[in-house]
Amino acid sequence: MIDFVHLVCDYAPGDMAWAEIRSAFSSELGVSVRLHATAVKSFDTIGTGFVLAQLSLAPEELRAKKLLVFANTAPRKDRHTPRENNEGEGLLYARLKNGVLVVAVNSGYSLSFVRDEIVELWSTNVVEAGSQFRSRDYFPRIVGQVVSDDLSCLVNQLAVAENIPAPPESVVAYRDSFGNLKTTIKTGDKTVMALKEGMRIKIKIGSIVRAATVATGSFNVLEGDLAFAPGSSGHKGRYWELFVRSGSAWEEFGRPASGSEVIIE
Repeated sequence: MIDFVHLVCDYAPGDMAWAEIRSAFSSELGVSVRLHATAVKSFDTIGTGFVLAQLSLAPEELRAKKLLVFANTAPRKDRHTPRENNEGEGLLYARLKNGVLVVAVNSGYSLSFVRDEIVELWSTNVVEAGSQFRSRDYFPRIVGQVVSDDLSCLVNQLAVAENIPAPPESVVAYRDSFGNLKTTIKTGDKTVMALKEGMRIKIKIGSIVRAATVATGSFNVLEGDLAFAPGSSGHKGRYWELFVRSGSAWEEFGRPASGSEVIIE
């Protein structure tokens, strides 16, 4: 039985939505299941997928042993026509190679960063219309069943490759609270294989170009310097990130959104 649930949602920290969803989940799951909430930017499925992967793919010694990650970022962009009765994207169930369970809205890139780790993918019988706030009104029931090992909510087994897109390449994935920009460029990618420590490079995001120093960590550059280095995210291959020691790479590049292309020259 699951005893720890990570909630990854696109509500602002401290928003009333968090209070309501935590209350609804606590009512459904009971006091024995611990909850932890992580906020991502509104409608940001790339950030959602990045956080989901970081939490669910952590080594066993760095995560709860009986873990479920719930992700709800539902921009309702799978159809551009008007929606009847607040209908939204479906809710999927996935089991990963390491045994971690995932329940996530089938939106954008929300499951892309664990795509290659999924061994089972199912649709669920969640109610898809009738509420603007499905994560409070409908989703806790599904998660509650899964936590209790009741899989009667699963409907159709799905092919992963046909239903989950690959993660985007060479883009901004996530901005942390320090203003560091985590990218989808991983150690071993062709983009960074030729880079050596101390090399000076140009990086373009949007219309802004900045010079950066290739580094091996967050503190082996001068204070105020822009650096590009393998970061703390990614377990089977570190994601590279842009950071300014004692500053903000996000501000340096004009506050780019997740999905902004990162071009290295």
